[in-house]
Amino acid sequence: MGELTRKIQNLRKLPIDKALKKIVIKLYEIPYYKIRKEIIKLRPIDIDNKYFINFKPNCNFFFNTTDKQLLVEKIKQLNIEKQIINDADKICSHIFNLLGSGDIYLGKQLPWNTDFKTSFVWENKFYKYIKIVDLSNNADVKVPWELSRFQHLFTLGKAYWLTNDEKYAIEFKEEIEDWIEKNPVEMSVNWTCTMDVAIRAVNWIAAYFFFKDSPSIDKNFWIQFHKSLYLHGRFIIKNLENKGPHTGNHYLSNIVGLVWLGLYFGSFIVDDRNKSNNSKKWLDYGLSELEKEMFVQNNPDGTNYEASTSYHRLVTELFLKTTVLCNKNNIHFTKDYMARLEKMCEFIMNITKPNGLAPIIGDADDGRLLILSNYSTWVRNDFRHLLGIAGELFDRDDFRYYGKDYMEDTLWIYQNYKSNVEKPKPLTSVAYRDGGYYILRNDRVYCCIRCGELSFRGDGVHSHNDQLSFELNVDGEDFIVDPGSYVYTADYKMRNLFRSTAMHNTVQVEEFEQNDFEETNLFYMKERTYSQCEEFTNMRFSGFHKGFIDDLGLEHHRTVNISEDRINIYDKLVHINTNKNKLSRTIYVNFIINPSINIYRLEKGILLKKNNIYVELHINNSKETLISDVTISPSYGVSLKGKKIQCKTNELQINTSLIIKSYGENNESK
Repeated sequence: MGELTRKIQNLRKLPIDKALKKIVIKLYEIPYYKIRKEIIKLRPIDIDNKYFINFKPNCNFFFNTTDKQLLVEKIKQLNIEKQIINDADKICSHIFNLLGSGDIYLGKQLPWNTDFKTSFVWENKFYKYIKIVDLSNNADVKVPWELSRFQHLFTLGKAYWLTNDEKYAIEFKEEIEDWIEKNPVEMSVNWTCTMDVAIRAVNWIAAYFFFKDSPSIDKNFWIQFHKSLYLHGRFIIKNLENKGPHTGNHYLSNIVGLVWLGLYFGSFIVDDRNKSNNSKKWLDYGLSELEKEMFVQNNPDGTNYEASTSYHRLVTELFLKTTVLCNKNNIHFTKDYMARLEKMCEFIMNITKPNGLAPIIGDADDGRLLILSNYSTWVRNDFRHLLGIAGELFDRDDFRYYGKDYMEDTLWIYQNYKSNVEKPKPLTSVAYRDGGYYILRNDRVYCCIRCGELSFRGDGVHSHNDQLSFELNVDGEDFIVDPGSYVYTADYKMRNLFRSTAMHNTVQVEEFEQNDFEETNLFYMKERTYSQCEEFTNMRFSGFHKGFIDDLGLEHHRTVNISEDRINIYDKLVHINTNKNKLSRTIYVNFIINPSINIYRLEKGILLKKNNIYVELHINNSKETLISDVTISPSYGVSLKGKKIQCKTNELQINTSLIIKSYGENNESK
C-alpha cells in the first residue's frame, strides 16, 4: 500500500500531460518486459566477440602509463605505500568492510548477489521482477550493490603499480570474470539499480589504466571485459532513472557513467543493424544532461537540493571528477556551470568543522564515485578529499589548504599538487539560504543550524525532521551532534526513528512530528515546516518553522547567539491557529551528545566534558532533565552508544545557555 501511495503521489505532482504520458509508458512496459524476460531466457544478451578483438580506448585518463614512475615516487614521498599495500592485500584475501560490516572475510568466491550481513541471497532472474526491498526482513540490497561497485579496484591498481606484483592483476582479472559469470546482463540484483551499473562502469574504466599492460591478463579477458563494459552503456541509456517528478544523485550517476563510457569507447562502433555510434550518443547525451542537471539539482548558493550534506558530497564528486576528465579530453563546460561547481566546493569548505569533519544533516549512505585514497579507513563524514582536486581545477589556495591532508587524491587526478600554500584567512560565519544551512563561527565555537526547504523541493526524500536543529563544536571537539541515518530499508523502524524530531537537537512537542511521514513510505516526507531565517549575522541566527501548526496551532521560533565563551539559545512556541485547543503541552528540548563526551549532573544543569574543555548546559525553566541512552550512527550501518539530554517543561518560552569554561574552573560531581 505504501508503494502504491507513493506512485500515486508522484503522478499527482506531474502536469496532466506528463502524468498521462507516464501512464501510457507504464502500460507499454508491462507487456514489453514480460516478452523481454522470455526472450532473454532463450537468448541471453550478448555481442559477438569479434567486434572487441582489437579494441583499445584512445581517450585521455587522469594519468598515463608514462606517469607511473613519477606517481610511484610521489606516493612513497607521502609515506603511504605501506597502507596502500595492506589495503590491497586485504582485498586479495577477500576481507572487506562495507556499510558498517566491520572487517569480514567474504569467502573464496565473493558473494556478489548476497547481503553477507544477513546471508540473504537474491536469486538470479529478470531484473525487473526482482524484489529488492522486503520490509518484513532485514536484508539490505545496498550490500551486494556496494560490493559490485568495485570501488576497491583502484586500490588494487595502486598496489600493482607500487610493487609490480602480478597477484593484484590476477585478483582484478578473477573478480571481473567471476562477476560477469554470476551476473548475466539484466538477470541479477546487480542490474536493478542503474546508478550502481554506472558507478561500476566508472571503476572498471579506472582499473583498466592500471592493469592494461599486465602480462598475466590475456587478450580474451580484455575482449570479455570490454564487451561487458559496452553492455553496461547500453543498459544505462535504456534504464535512466529520470522517470519521477525530480532527478537526483541516481540520474546524475547515470549520465556520469554515460560520459565516462562515451569517452572510453570514443568512435568505436559495434556493427549492428544501423551501424550507429552508440558511444557518441552516450557522450553527447551525458554532456548535455550534465550541463542541465548542474542547475536543476544545485541551488544558486551551491547547495544541493537533496538537503543532505552527505549527498552534497556525492553529487559534488560526480560533477567534479567528471568535469576534470572532460577537460583532459578537451571538453569544457560553460562559465555558469563552472561557477556553480566552484560554489559547491565552497560549501564543502565552509561547512567543514575545525576537526575536519562535516555535520551529518539529512540522509547519509556514504556514497562515492571513485575512492582514490584510504580505501579501508576513509572517514565517511570528512569531505576534504574533494578540496585539493578543486584547488587545482579552480587554482584556489584556500581549497588547497583545507584539502592538504588528501594530497594523494589530488596526485592521482593531476599527478602533482601545490604544497606549502599559505594559511588563508579564518573561515567566518556564513549563511546558505537556498540550501537552509546557517554556520556561526568564531575562534572557539562552530555551530551549524538547519533551517530550510525539505529535499527535492519539499518531498523530503532524504530529509529528516531536523528544522532548527544544530551541531556544536567547541575548541575543535564535537559536543552536540546529529545522530546520522543508520540504515534505510534494512530496518524501517530504525529508519523512522533516525529521521524523527525526537532524534534531533531541536524542540519536540509531546510525540508530534515536525513533518508527518508514513511508517513504510521511507523516502517521502511532505513539507509542512516551511522554515525561514529571520535574521543572520556573524554571531546570531534567528528563524522559525511551521511544522506544529496543523496539529497544535504552534509555530516554533529559535534564536542562537554565540560568543567566545557562551552559546545562548532562545526557543519560543507561538500560538498561530486560534482554532486549536491551547492546552498545556509537554515540551522537550533535545540534545544528542557525541559519544566521546563525558556527562555529569551539576546541582543546577549538566556538565559536558572532553579533555580539558568544559561546557555547562543550563535551561532556565526546565522541570526535569532526563539523560537517556540513544543510538548514534556516524556512518551507514554503524551504531554507537550515545546519550540524549532531554529538558522537559510546560513553558512556551525556553532559554538555554551553554557556557564554555577553561580547565580547572569546575568541580565535577556525578
